[in-house]
Amino acid sequence: MGLLYIVPTPIGNLLDITYRSINILKKVDFIITENIKHTLILLNHFSIVNKLLSLNTINEKKKTNQYINILKNGNNIAIVSKAGTPIINDPGYILVKYAYRNNIRVVPLPGACAAITALCAAGLKANQFCYEGFLPNKKKKCEKKIYSLRKENRTIILYESPKRLVHTIQLIKKNMGVTRKITIAREITKKWENIQKGTAEQLLLIINDDIYWKKGEITIIINGAKKNNKNIISSRILKIFNIIKKETSNTTAIKITKKICRLNKNVLYNKIIKKNIL
Repeated sequence: MGLLYIVPTPIGNLLDITYRSINILKKVDFIITENIKHTLILLNHFSIVNKLLSLNTINEKKKTNQYINILKNGNNIAIVSKAGTPIINDPGYILVKYAYRNNIRVVPLPGACAAITALCAAGLKANQFCYEGFLPNKKKKCEKKIYSLRKENRTIILYESPKRLVHTIQLIKKNMGVTRKITIAREITKKWENIQKGTAEQLLLIINDDIYWKKGEITIIINGAKKNNKNIISSRILKIFNIIKKETSNTTAIKITKKICRLNKNVLYNKIIKKNIL
């Protein structure tokens, strides 16, 4: 039984490939690639000669069983995508799933990924995030998706086409508000890499008349929504409550404080009485 290696390739700068990745690509029996022509550029650069097999969104289902049989016959295979880490937004998921079904060992290698690389440089919280990939192509579905993410507290990572970038930023502004912080990264790791941070309004001023933002690969990082703090009792509310309770009972003080601060009575009761904040 052979091994299936998942081998990340550079997303721009060829020097970002690891020594281990080069070694694996040299020694495996076959390399499965999303784009043979593009992969040959990488292999030629590092003097790697190997047999290439195709796997893309069109032939994935048809080719998977064929490649599983090659692995079952004891051959080692490396899967690469056009750029970055395979499987993430690229073909290969079915192959990996079938490999596990057939007790074939899957060996993942660490490496380049546009989403993570852009996130590191976004200047936004990176301890919790969600990856949404490409937004739907149809305008209504695209806006619906952005609207559904408006209350997401985690940092949001999107991929976008440069042709739709302005429209997408406009939708973020419309559905998430004018103050939401956004970072856009273009052509990460390449010599014309460009990273801009600001509100939707600020970014639109930058990209609207810049022809360079009309091409290349774009990653959008959106700051998560602020958590709802309606249930938090502020020092101001406590001060109001303490002044009122000096002249009346706790129950009446809660009722009056509720009206003044427009809070739920149960919130005040749970926070002030139950927790003995007196």
